[in-house]
Amino acid sequence: MPNFSIEIKGNHFKLSVVHAYDSEPEILRQALQKKIEQAPEYLKNAPVVINVSRLGNEANWYKLQQAILSTGLRIIGVSGCKNNNIKRMVIKSGVPLLYEDNIIKKKRQSIVNILSQKNFFKKTLIVNDPIRSGQQVYARSSDLIIVNNVSTGAEIIADGNIHIYGMMRGRVLAGANGDKESQIFCTRFAAELVSIAGEYLILEQISSNFISKAVSFQLKEGVISIKMLL
Repeated sequence: MPNFSIEIKGNHFKLSVVHAYDSEPEILRQALQKKIEQAPEYLKNAPVVINVSRLGNEANWYKLQQAILSTGLRIIGVSGCKNNNIKRMVIKSGVPLLYEDNIIKKKRQSIVNILSQKNFFKKTLIVNDPIRSGQQVYARSSDLIIVNNVSTGAEIIADGNIHIYGMMRGRVLAGANGDKESQIFCTRFAAELVSIAGEYLILEQISSNFISKAVSFQLKEGVISIKMLL
C-alpha cells in the first residue's frame, strides 16, 4: 500500500480563452451565446479563461462575470489583467488570476531566437492508422500527418500544420499553441470543426462546395479562409 493519499503532478490542459473587447455585460453575453449556439458540442458548459487585457477602467468585473456565467460557461481564471481596478474586483470575486512570468517569457523568446538562427526544423508526427470516434491525437511542438481517415467524434490537434490524407470527419485543430501561421490540408473534407490558433469554424458555416473536396485552411487577418487544393 502506498504511504500517501494523494499525489500532485504537473499537467497541460487545453482551454478556450475568451478575449473580452467590450465592457458592456449584455453585449458580451449575447456574443458568447451566439458562439455557443454555433458550436454547442465544443463550447456548451465549457471551462474557459477570460482575457481582460482590452478592457478599460470602467469595466465592472462582477457584472461581466455574471453575464458570462449566465451562458453556462465555467470561468476557471482571468488572464491579461493589467488594470488595478479590475484586478481588485477579480481577486474579491474569488476567480484565480493567471499570468505568465516575464522571466519565462524572456527565456522562451531566447530559445525561439536560437532556433531561428540555427534554422531548426520542426519534427513531424506521422500516423498511419485510422483515428476512430473518441480518439485524440496531439502532435506537441510539431506538424501532424494523418495517412488515413478520421472518424466523426475523433479529434486531431497539432501545434503546427496538419495534413490529412483521407476523409476528415472529426475535429481538426492546428496552431494549438497559438501559431497563427499554421495551416490545415485535407484531401477529403467533412470536419465537424476546424480551428487555427483558437479561431474556428463549424461544418454548418462552410459552403457545401468544399465538402468531400481537397481543401486547405489558413488564417488571414484573424479569419479562417478556405480554398480548393485541386
